[in-house]
Amino acid sequence: MDLSAVRFDEKGLVPVVVQDARTGEVLTLAYANREALEETLRTRRSTFYSRSRQALWRKGETSGNVQEVVEVLLDCDGDAVVYRVLPQGPACHTGERTCFHRALLEGEKDLGFVVGQVYATIKERLRTLPEGSYVARMHQAGLDRILKKIGEEAGEVILAAKNQNPEELRHEAADLLFHLLLTLAELGLTPEDLAKTLWERHRPRSPYDGSHGN
Repeated sequence: MDLSAVRFDEKGLVPVVVQDARTGEVLTLAYANREALEETLRTRRSTFYSRSRQALWRKGETSGNVQEVVEVLLDCDGDAVVYRVLPQGPACHTGERTCFHRALLEGEKDLGFVVGQVYATIKERLRTLPEGSYVARMHQAGLDRILKKIGEEAGEVILAAKNQNPEELRHEAADLLFHLLLTLAELGLTPEDLAKTLWERHRPRSPYDGSHGN
């Protein structure tokens, strides 16, 4: 736990960018002093220094929305830190998933980002089971009902492709992917588990390792 490379400012603080480890989404910008950084590294829970209260701020201590820290990174100049976290609940005090939820310029979202967002929402719905939630309703109906839905959606994908209807295919494929993510969440798997498996199968192979990629 060597913090000698961290360049704290004149108030003994360093800015901390909190990033979702699954999606790459920026959740919060906060500050930490040496004690907060040390506690974060020791406990693997996001800990900051509140400038308004002038005290340590342990994320989720009162709300329950803790953040499991999987990696702490220091920038090239040593004057900024990144916490890469697995959030358990919203990061923002407003109840929004991220503090940066007010767009000044909308941008296109890639598949990895969207899958991460959808999966995180599914996990949250499974944790809280809010009334009126489709995820909660499917969960309560049981795994067999979810698997039946996957079969139905797969059939719809086949029909849309057979009919050469790209627009219908797009919607049916999205439905299928959603229910696949729900199944993964029910069984404790994540999109990262799929990514790892796909990468192991398809990553470029060295000509010297005696194996061949697809």
